[in-house]
Amino acid sequence: MSLVIVGSLAFDTIETPWDRREKIIGGSGTYAALAASFFTRPMLVSVVGRDFPRKFLDKLRERRIDLAGVRVKRGKTLHWHGRYAHDPNVRTTLKTELNVLQDFKPVLPESYRRAEIVFLSNLDPENHDFILRQLSRPKIVAMDTIRYWIENKPLALIQALQKVDILFVNDEECRLIARELNLIRAGKNLLEKGPRVVVVKKGEHGAMLFGKNFVFGVVANPCEQVVDPTGAGDAFAGAFLGYLDSIGRFHQRELRRAAVYGNVVASLVIEDFGVDSLLRASELEVIRRYNDFRRMSKF
Repeated sequence: MSLVIVGSLAFDTIETPWDRREKIIGGSGTYAALAASFFTRPMLVSVVGRDFPRKFLDKLRERRIDLAGVRVKRGKTLHWHGRYAHDPNVRTTLKTELNVLQDFKPVLPESYRRAEIVFLSNLDPENHDFILRQLSRPKIVAMDTIRYWIENKPLALIQALQKVDILFVNDEECRLIARELNLIRAGKNLLEKGPRVVVVKKGEHGAMLFGKNFVFGVVANPCEQVVDPTGAGDAFAGAFLGYLDSIGRFHQRELRRAAVYGNVVASLVIEDFGVDSLLRASELEVIRRYNDFRRMSKF
């Protein structure tokens, strides 16, 4: 099996009621690839400016992440600035500077084009076809999105949904796309738009999976203090797909387990700022949390 992740490497400035971090490493591709690396050897496609630290790219390589698809361009790296309220589910975007990402057209190296799983992470939906045409015959096409694309490119987004197998959205995005307040009806509505599976990430309330013949809910892994929720949803998706890539099966049983692994890895992310907790954690820590979660949820 093989997993290609197309997403961003970025700088994040994060404000919480308790602290602030200026231009730390972030990006959807960063979180997803690090999360997937607990299970498989992901291949990352992205772009950075010349201001991006080479030492961090070396850290990604140490985590078995293939960076042949990462380009370094003249200019500055994507920078996102956000502020969280006392309720970590409430976030305000203060600034988004696309910089080198503005006109980036992801070109996959030849070695990536036979990948069996591809994850299109928060990309402009108008670029999806350009990427998918470069792949031979992927078994799973997965995508995530953000409110910006839902509101600004709704037609392209709906067309993109018709060509994916797994859609990751948070509960707000799910309701916006479906134009339905009830989350169960909204999830089922998105299934009718094309995806075989819809994964609704609900933050501290866990996640829900909607399939053609099933609905599965999983609570979040308990955490007493949320330090920084940035990237938790991207890590969830990365771990979810990384687990599927490691076993090579996509039945309902494996999808359920993938959701639990996604929750477990996301619980690592929120305990510290940025990607530090993902870099510190080991595969043994992920397994321990998974087993703890199984004992907690068994009845």
